[in-house]
Amino acid sequence: MNTSQEFILTLSCQDAKGVVYAVSGLLYQAGCNILDSQQFGDVQSPDGTGLFFMRVHFEAPEHLADVATLTKLFANVRQQFGMDAAFHALSRKPRVLIMVSKHGHCLNDLLFRRQSGQLRIEVPAIVSNHPDFAELAASYGVPFHHLPLPTGASAEAKRAQERQVEQLITEHDIDLVVLARYMQILSPEFCDFLKGRAINIHHSFLPSFKGAKPYYQAHDRGVKLIGATAHYVTADLDEGPIIEQDVERVDHSLSPEDFTAVGRDVECVVLARAVRWHVEHRVLLNGHKAIVFK
Repeated sequence: MNTSQEFILTLSCQDAKGVVYAVSGLLYQAGCNILDSQQFGDVQSPDGTGLFFMRVHFEAPEHLADVATLTKLFANVRQQFGMDAAFHALSRKPRVLIMVSKHGHCLNDLLFRRQSGQLRIEVPAIVSNHPDFAELAASYGVPFHHLPLPTGASAEAKRAQERQVEQLITEHDIDLVVLARYMQILSPEFCDFLKGRAINIHHSFLPSFKGAKPYYQAHDRGVKLIGATAHYVTADLDEGPIIEQDVERVDHSLSPEDFTAVGRDVECVVLARAVRWHVEHRVLLNGHKAIVFK
């Protein structure tokens, strides 16, 4: 697929008449070919934000096929409507740093999807507080960084380790950080550093089944649905804007180990969808919620 002249425009602004006309008209006048366009106005409910969101996939003529040029071209429309807008070149693969602890199913799934072309991403680095998946990373040709955190590490020690991760993010020009079952609570400073560009995965039993072995707790309670939630990372633990969720049915005939296996499969699928939608620029933040253009 030749994407050298294809771009995604994402924008949000206060809902107003003429936004779609202004955007599509400018692209048309510039000689661009709109391939797909989606929009949503959050004005339907009393608690709506009143914001308008839009995602446009288009092909630009060769002399405009550059993010800086398109951004300059769009300046007047952006100013007119007070837009938060960005252009993204499809020819550039987003750069993703993956963080993991001792459960590697989501890590392996993401690496396989990248290797097989299902996810158009680059993975310049994997970070872990345990050494367990160094060989897995090597098998995919991805540098592995073991940044240990001893049990009971102080807040200062954890923050020092996070600064090492921040340095890697900066050095490798990372667009997205994925917590692929990275089992550490992040500091408010680190969450602020990652704002809008870090995705976490957890089982949907929260907050009902907190702590160790949630699937065993769910089995003990006889639950009938197992789920997973992918969301953006915020300083409020597991409270960030939700990107994707899914469930699978289970019953009494399954063991706690079977519950865990089903749960891991759901986690992999949900996280992969969330990562793909983010790197395809399909997710726009709307306060504490996320708008997903599928």
